Amino acid sequence: QLQFVESGGGLVQPGTSLKLSCLASGFRLDNYAIGWFRQAPGKEREGLSCITAGDGTTYYADSVKGRFSISRDNPKNTVYLQMNSLKTDDTAVYYCSTPITRSNCRRLLFNDGGQGTQVTVSS
Repeated sequence: QLQFVESGGGLVQPGTSLKLSCLASGFRLDNYAIGWFRQAPGKEREGLSCITAGDGTTYYADSVKGRFSISRDNPKNTVYLQMNSLKTDDTAVYYCSTPITRSNCRRLLFNDGGQGTQVTVSS
């Protein structure tokens, strides 16, 4: 059974950075694409970024392109999301998971994640 534990969230000021981590278990991460999505209160789920297995091609939503960076450490079964220049609109619960299908990595469509980690950007 695929499981995900997200961590690294917190309360930060606009313009600062955070690095989220996601520890995957129940499968070997190097065989799977994986990515991040978020959900804010009253808003729909938003796919943010995905990284493929193999060559590690990355995809980003327009809302985070140039500010967020995804990476993976396969031996640690962990994926990261480096978030820079945070904005108040980035406030949400952040989740990681596998894409619904391989092609959905590019489309940023994901299966449900773990418990998530709260990111709050506020001055």
